[in-house]
Amino acid sequence: MSISPAKLRLFVLGLFSVLLVGCSSLPTELEASSEPVITDYQEWLNQLPDAKDVRLGGVIAKVTNLKDKSRVEVVNMPISSSGKPDLDAEPSGRFVAYVDGYVEPLSFAEGRLVTFVGQSAGSEDGKIGEFPYTFPVMDADNQRLWQITERVIVNDFAPTYYSCRSLHCRSFHTMPRQGRVVQDLE
Repeated sequence: MSISPAKLRLFVLGLFSVLLVGCSSLPTELEASSEPVITDYQEWLNQLPDAKDVRLGGVIAKVTNLKDKSRVEVVNMPISSSGKPDLDAEPSGRFVAYVDGYVEPLSFAEGRLVTFVGQSAGSEDGKIGEFPYTFPVMDADNQRLWQITERVIVNDFAPTYYSCRSLHCRSFHTMPRQGRVVQDLE
């Protein structure tokens, strides 16, 4: 039994599509109860107070545990289709997410990256330092705390020479190696 080249191409294309979708899929804890979900901060501000479901993320600025819920103030950063905050983007405002119950301030520490999903709940007036600020508010259904991972990529394009004597060889690099550190979220 032989497979035609057209069927083989179709199979490979389908397999590639499944792998690509699997790599960039949204974590289950960030799925909203209904679609469409607002994922853009400015769009959320423009739709207040009529906005429904929102999914936003960024850097935690402040955590306050109240009697029956916790208030998490977040410096907004754009998020990708997989819900990850963009490390290279400039922050664009702040929002407040209310989480039912107690959250551990060490887990939700200042500077930690987070993404929330929940329902829009209007806005509240507050302050950032002494500056008055109006925060858009969400009642969070779920969240994802992100870990920054780093890896080093070495660009080894320099000529390399090998000096061999008998069975022992050593390599000599004539130019310094170059590399870069790549950050990713998990």
